[in-house]
Amino acid sequence: MKNKEKRYGFVVVLDRCIGCMACVAACNTEWRIPMEKEDWRTNVLAIEDHINGSPKVTYLPVLCNQCDNPPCVEVCPTGASYKREKDGIVLVDTDMCIGCKACMIACPYDARYYNEAIGAVDKCTWCLPRTSNGLKPACVSTCVGEARNFGDLNDPDSKVSKLLRDATKVWRLQEEKGTKPEVSYITINK
Repeated sequence: MKNKEKRYGFVVVLDRCIGCMACVAACNTEWRIPMEKEDWRTNVLAIEDHINGSPKVTYLPVLCNQCDNPPCVEVCPTGASYKREKDGIVLVDTDMCIGCKACMIACPYDARYYNEAIGAVDKCTWCLPRTSNGLKPACVSTCVGEARNFGDLNDPDSKVSKLLRDATKVWRLQEEKGTKPEVSYITINK
């Protein structure tokens, strides 16, 4: 496999997410996402637990993991789902998409949806039009607690690289499935 010019990644600091949903609102506005419950490019799950008898809610921001080994690309019969060589971002060519939804079934992160308005499967692109112009993804730019962070993992001085180095715990969702996700979840508090 060729080395990518850039290796974009998300680092989500779970200690900082307050569940305000500003990221979801920014994404929905940026991409004109239909407001159906099952349609989303990014979301925040509220996970309820009890610690020492007291209720506790943890917020888990979720989005496309832009996998290095994306099962959605492998199952696409038309090549509409593809991965860019230069940076690893997984995209959907909506003109080639036939709406079979095989990619939706293959995605272990439930990060794709069928967009009736465009007649094709849609997903998070890590705000490619924004990031290609040096801007942060919409969800990152509106994250009040700096829970969402985006950058080049190949750059040791990037914010995401520094966060990963300083983290007290790092994990990736469903990593055991061999997808090689580019979204890392960390805690920084001891």
